[in-house]
Amino acid sequence: MSLIEALNWRYATKKMNGQAVPQEKVDLILEAARLAPTSSGLQPFKVIVVTNPAVKEALLPHAYSQSQIVDCSHLLIFAAWENYTEANIDEVFNRTNTERGLPSEATADYVARLKSMYLTRPAEENFQHAARQAYIGFGMAIAEAALLHVDTTPMEGFNGEKVDEILGLKEKGLRSVTLLPLGYRDDSNDWLVNLKKIRQAKSDFIIEY
Repeated sequence: MSLIEALNWRYATKKMNGQAVPQEKVDLILEAARLAPTSSGLQPFKVIVVTNPAVKEALLPHAYSQSQIVDCSHLLIFAAWENYTEANIDEVFNRTNTERGLPSEATADYVARLKSMYLTRPAEENFQHAARQAYIGFGMAIAEAALLHVDTTPMEGFNGEKVDEILGLKEKGLRSVTLLPLGYRDDSNDWLVNLKKIRQAKSDFIIEY
């Protein structure tokens, strides 16, 4: 199946049937998110994978009681860095240089420029920038899931502070950005399953100069 065919097949699943997604498919979805491009290669986000039913139940009321939270096979939480710090920028480039067999001097000037830009900005501005990087991985995960015929429900409707508290994200320097339940559609009980996909017409969507 092509990506376009997969994107036409997928929809924001409103009711999942509780069937488990094979781990090998979950691993591919997570790998797509891990390989997503990010600004300066900083990869300033993590993906938290929740399968524990008790944790899902605890999260449920803070996601407007959307049933996919507990009916899904795996719940992915995309969480971005709260802020860019000298330590987390150094960690990225120390790892990069080590794995590429380069001396630290090879990226020293570039790292210095990044620090001069990020470390002087307000924390909230940096978080919003990191969150946009998380969205790239989020989109990659959704696309890979569609290619694998795994259903997803992209979610922004949740109380981030409560989710962060339950998962202990603040202690990790993270804030939740989006939720992505993975599972399989309940054909009999999902009102959206057979409705036509609606998007802007190509002529309206694309502006050419």
